Amino acid sequence: MFETNMGSLDRILRAVVGIALIAGFFLLPDLSWRWVLWIGIVPLATSVVGWCPAYTLFGWSTCPQGGGPRQG
Repeated sequence: MFETNMGSLDRILRAVVGIALIAGFFLLPDLSWRWVLWIGIVPLATSVVGWCPAYTLFGWSTCPQGGGPRQG
């Protein structure tokens, strides 16, 4: 269905950023705009799947093999 277009470093960085943003939602309860931190779901989800729709749109890939069919 989707081809993997993200390398390992890219996936790790996205997971860290996604988790940090979501954690910020819970760690900053007095922030009036903290709901915006739920945007962390996007980098977290793309890191889990290994596919980025923006990379596909622009024809980019950080995968060392140039991508391939998703396993599993």
